[in-house]
Amino acid sequence: MGSIKPDPYLIDEENPEWTAEDFKNARPGSEVLHEIFSEETAIEMLTTKRGRPLGSGIKESQNIRFDRDILAAFKATGKGWQTRMNNALRDWLKEHSLKQLR
Repeated sequence: MGSIKPDPYLIDEENPEWTAEDFKNARPGSEVLHEIFSEETAIEMLTTKRGRPLGSGIKESQNIRFDRDILAAFKATGKGWQTRMNNALRDWLKEHSLKQLR
């Protein structure tokens, strides 16, 4: 087997491949970010952000079935369709009594 040659188009002279010495001298980001950025930015960069963004805390996830044409109409309005659907249901509740729901 021959040796693998690096692609000359992928060589970055400003950011060369690390040597064993570079790895030996490396420091964790938690030590150096405070030296490079403001304290606030460094803390934000080091804060773990996993999963979905937190919601408002007032909404509840629920499985519900709608007719396809209703869903298609709301989805056709683009991003934010679920919020618009929620608002449409809220408006309906303002105009109808709870007795009408039964």
